[in-house]
Amino acid sequence: MNVGIYLPELKPEIGGGYTFLHSIVESLSQYKSSHKFFVFFEGEKFNKIPFFNRFFNYFNKKLFSFRHTINRFIKKYKIGIIWFPTPHYQKVDAPFIITVWDLQHRLQPFFPEVSLSGFTWEEREKHYSFILPRATYVITGTKAGSQELMQFYNIPKNRIRLLLHPTPNFALSPPAINVPQSFKDKIPKNFLFYPAQFWPHKNHIGILYSLKIILDKYKIKLSVVFTGSDMGNLSFVKEKVRELHLEDKVYFLGFVSQTELIYLYKKAFALLYPTFFGPETLPPLEAFALGCPVIASKAAGAKEQLGEAALLVNPVDEQEIAWAINKLWHNKKLRAKLIQKGISRAKKWTSNDYIKGVCDILDEFEPYRRCWRSKTS
Repeated sequence: MNVGIYLPELKPEIGGGYTFLHSIVESLSQYKSSHKFFVFFEGEKFNKIPFFNRFFNYFNKKLFSFRHTINRFIKKYKIGIIWFPTPHYQKVDAPFIITVWDLQHRLQPFFPEVSLSGFTWEEREKHYSFILPRATYVITGTKAGSQELMQFYNIPKNRIRLLLHPTPNFALSPPAINVPQSFKDKIPKNFLFYPAQFWPHKNHIGILYSLKIILDKYKIKLSVVFTGSDMGNLSFVKEKVRELHLEDKVYFLGFVSQTELIYLYKKAFALLYPTFFGPETLPPLEAFALGCPVIASKAAGAKEQLGEAALLVNPVDEQEIAWAINKLWHNKKLRAKLIQKGISRAKKWTSNDYIKGVCDILDEFEPYRRCWRSKTS
């Protein structure tokens, strides 16, 4: 079956979505399948990936002409189904599969990033209400995600497919790191690491309150290193740092390269990931693969995704977060145990496994799709 794949233009600063796409495209380039893949993408980042020696076309970003071009190629190459590996969608004249990572605008609509700014609540609702009922299959990474699809959009269970979020390739097979000394000099000796864009739901504020308890109550000399792009909340986080008198304990490094990211994971005492959003998270998987112990929030889907490899805490309770940090600090055996469990967990589901899962879905659909002629004009 001829299969189209749509890759939206995502910049490295976006974070998890960019990492996910690069991992699956890299794995797809090496996967042997009976299906033939045709790639439609926006932007200039993907044309350097080896996968495109099979097939690629570059289209401009004007949505009207872009949709028209996709549908023209769907007809020309008799493409039986389109796969949207991210929630980004273009209207196509073909059956399609789409991946959904979260529906937090339904669960926590009070956060401004899913209600007021950027992709507003109304826009999200219009987007998902139009797409999901029409999808041939909807891919999600957890049972919690499946329940949300059924609850909020009445998607039949037989059209939902569960594929675990894959551990990124770069973390499983990290390149040799050669970080400049100037970067190393910015890093404190003992630190908690949090790579997250500065959205309110990422809960940087909860980390600051927890750090205050760690310093004042438990007398542990720890710092926090934040990396990630500013999505509008950075100035507020910095104000809170000053209010809590943590200026010498909190480091803001901004967006860092992949090499620098690997270095931080390897040097950190632990990844602290108290996000309010679920049901899928990427940094804990990266940390697992790179031998960094994880303290993460009890967000929906966290137990499914992280298992016993992470300490799970209530993200609204800074006392509980601080208690978990204190426990990990004083229990070296626990820390070593989490590292080993994390490494095992990271290897459990890779991008190769994810691509195999997608190809299994395509195999499942092929007997249906062969029952009508692809349009050629």
